Amino acid sequence: MNETDKFAPRSLPTRDALFIGAARYRRPSYTSNHPLAIPRVSLALDLINAYGAITPAEYLTGRKASNKELTWFHEPAYIQAFQRAQFRGKVTQADRERFQLGNLENPYFPDFFDTPSLATGSSIQGAEQVLAGRTAFSPAGGMHHAAPHQARGFCYLNDPALAIMRLRRAGLRVLYLDIDAHHGDGVEAAFVDDPETLTASIHMDTSYAYPFQGGGIDDQPGGAVNLPLPPGINDAEYRLAFHSLWSRLLEGFRPDVVVLQAGTDILTHDPLSKFRVSNGVFWEAATRVIDESPRLLVLGGGGYHPIALARCWTGVWARLTGRALDERLPDAASALLRAVNWELDDEDAEETERLYTHLSDLPNDGPVREEVRARVQRLLDSHPLLAPRVMAVRQIESKD
Repeated sequence: MNETDKFAPRSLPTRDALFIGAARYRRPSYTSNHPLAIPRVSLALDLINAYGAITPAEYLTGRKASNKELTWFHEPAYIQAFQRAQFRGKVTQADRERFQLGNLENPYFPDFFDTPSLATGSSIQGAEQVLAGRTAFSPAGGMHHAAPHQARGFCYLNDPALAIMRLRRAGLRVLYLDIDAHHGDGVEAAFVDDPETLTASIHMDTSYAYPFQGGGIDDQPGGAVNLPLPPGINDAEYRLAFHSLWSRLLEGFRPDVVVLQAGTDILTHDPLSKFRVSNGVFWEAATRVIDESPRLLVLGGGGYHPIALARCWTGVWARLTGRALDERLPDAASALLRAVNWELDDEDAEETERLYTHLSDLPNDGPVREEVRARVQRLLDSHPLLAPRVMAVRQIESKD
C-alpha cells in the first residue's frame, strides 16, 4: 500500500496547497536513543488522514536531490564522504572528524545519505511548486543548521538554503522566517551577503541554547534579523515578539516569496526547548504568514515530542488548505497518538484526545516580562531594516 491509498477525504480544501511526503519516512532513522528517532512526518500525515483532511491530489511523493543541486550549497568533498559512508555501511574516523558525520549528534543509520537527500529534494520540489503557483508544505525539511562542509545539530543537508537557492535562481526576492526554537544559523550564513534574501529567526538565546554562538540581539549581520529570547517564553510573550516583528519584515523587505521554517520545538511539551508556547499561538503566527505572504513554502524543522508535533503540523496543514478541523480528535486519530511509543504524563495523555492546547491550560500564560518587551523594542529601534517603521511595543499590545 502506498501513501495515497490511505487517503479517505472527508472535508474539501478551500485553498490550493500540496503536502510533500514519502513512505521512506516510516523507516527508522538516526539511532534508538536520538531525539529524532521518533515518528514525525508519518505520524502527522496519519493524523491528517484520520481527519479525512487530505486528498490524493494534495499529496506529492518527494524526490531525492541530485548531486548538482546539493553542490549549489554543499562542498563536493562533503557530499562524496556522505555517499561513501552509506556505500560502506560506516563512517571512517577521518571523515567523522572532518565532516562531523557518524558521531552522537549526527549518527550513522540505514539509508544514511538517501533519507536526508530525499528530504532535501522534497524541499527543492516544494520551491518548484511555489514557482508553479501553489503553496507547498515539506515537513521533512527545515534542517537549518547544516554547513557547506559539515553536518551540524542533527542536520546533514541544509534543505532550506537549497530551496531558497532554487527560488533565487528564478529571480525571486526571498524572506526566510525561522520560528524553530533554535537559531537558524546555517541558513543565515548562506545568505548573509545576498541583498535579495532576508533571514529572520526568533529563537532561544544562544547563551543557553544550541548552537551556543551567534544570533544575539547585538549580532545582526547584513541580510539577517535575529530575535533571541530568554527561557520560559509564554504565549503572551511569543505573541508580542512575533506580531511586532512580522509586519516590519513584510513592510521593510517586501519579498516576492516567504519560506517559513515551522519547527515545533517552541511548544510547551517539547523536551529540547525551554519555551512554553501553545499550539494555538503557533497557529496564530502561522495563519498570519499564510494569509499575508505573497507566495509561500512551508518547511518542517525541529520538534522532539511526536504527539505535540503531529497535532501542530496537522493544524498547520488545515490552515494551509483552508479546512476547519474539530477540536475533538477523531477516534482513529486518538488511537494513533496513544499507540506512539512515548511515555505520557497526565498532561500529555489529555493531548491524545484533542487537537488544541488551550491557553488556559498553560501555567505560565502570564504577563509579558519587561526583559522580553525590552528585547523586542531594542531590535525594532536598532535594526536598519526595521527602525524606520518602528511602532511602540505598547501600542501593539493595546490592540491585542
